[in-house]
Amino acid sequence: MMIKAGNNEMIREMEWCRDIVDERLHELFAEAGSSYATLVESMRYSLLAGGKRVRAVICMKFCEASGGRPEDAIDAACAIEMLHTYSLIHDDLPSMDGDDMRRGKPSNHVEYGEFTATLAGDALQAAAFETLANAPLPASSVIEMIKILSYAAGAHGICGGQYLDLSGEGWHLTIDELLELYAMKTAALISAAARLGVIAGGGSYEQVAAADAYAGAIGLAFQVRDDVLDCIATTEELGKPTGSDIENEKSTFASLLGTEACEKMINKETEKAISAIEGKFDNTEFLTWLALVLAERKN
Repeated sequence: MMIKAGNNEMIREMEWCRDIVDERLHELFAEAGSSYATLVESMRYSLLAGGKRVRAVICMKFCEASGGRPEDAIDAACAIEMLHTYSLIHDDLPSMDGDDMRRGKPSNHVEYGEFTATLAGDALQAAAFETLANAPLPASSVIEMIKILSYAAGAHGICGGQYLDLSGEGWHLTIDELLELYAMKTAALISAAARLGVIAGGGSYEQVAAADAYAGAIGLAFQVRDDVLDCIATTEELGKPTGSDIENEKSTFASLLGTEACEKMINKETEKAISAIEGKFDNTEFLTWLALVLAERKN
């Protein structure tokens, strides 16, 4: 598959989505003096550190593709970002992956200490569901969205996936075991973002299923790309340490298949994602473009 991801209009759309997500996150986490101000500062430190905001953008653009406005999904998108940030804070802890850098800055536990970082992650997880519960959408939609996000957050999703990842260190996992791990650790939250967007936009069950298929495929491609980048990118390019998979003796698609086979896998999953949404929405141009961009990313 020839990947042509450059498109100034699409880049502007993505930047606009990122900007309004960042604005809303600043509103939700405005600085205020309190006896626990350092905890809130720690939450802001990681949440407002930038990042690609891929999951938030996916949520908003699926809302638009389903007939809504991107802004209709803004609180759902922010909830996704809070949950994602919580998972990154906890992933970096010494008892987990033990990474000292994130997004080009010291990890939360390096900056604020381990107990504050742990509580910042806990508080962001709670804030995600509080934000989603207060979203100005029909109550039935909000309830369904909370069900989806809570499933993705727990033992069936990112927590279970992180458990499989850490417990697999030093073991030689099979391809099937890696597929299960990645489906939970990475694809589950991307899938939740896509489905929340469709629900916020008033989409159909068929569109929810199409969004889920798209997200599952790009989620796998996203994680395989991470495996490759951990082997070939620099710390400066990624904004976090590289080579940690080898150091921790983790099985990855890169270690099992090699980078060339991984590139083919990324392209195959990207094609699957694009096919999943063809004909299911009025306009899939941005979502198609995004799948291609993620396939060829360098960080």
